[in-house]
Order: sequence, then C-alpha cells, then structure tokens
Amino acid sequence: MDDVQRKLDVLLDYWVEHNTEHAEEFREWAARISSLSGVAAQELLEAAARMSDVNEQLMKAKQALPKSEE
Repeated sequence: MDDVQRKLDVLLDYWVEHNTEHAEEFREWAARISSLSGVAAQELLEAAARMSDVNEQLMKAKQALPKSEE
C-alpha cells in the first residue's frame, strides 16, 4: 500500500468517526431545542441523517480501495 492510499485509509476512518460525533451533537441539540423550534429541531435531525448517508459513502470509498498486500 503506498503512502497516499495509507493516508486516505486513515483519513476515511477519521472522517467517519468525526461525522458520527457531529451527528450525535445534532441529535442532542435537536432534543434541547424541540420546544423552542420544532422546525429547527427537525432540520438538525435531517442533518444528522445526512451525516449517516455521508458516512455510508465514505465507507464505500474505503471498501473500493485496493487491498493491502502487506
């Protein structure tokens, strides 16, 4: 595995973890503000759902990388 591929492999894992943390924050804030603005809370929940979709795409990208021969 060359350096670029190795770095991308690490970055993809990091991005998925980072997005997961943000999605959880969005859900927490949606719960906090639901009585203040149901619309804003729903938008945050939608953003969290889209983060999950992004993570699926990132994992597909990772799976599409050639496997290491190490």
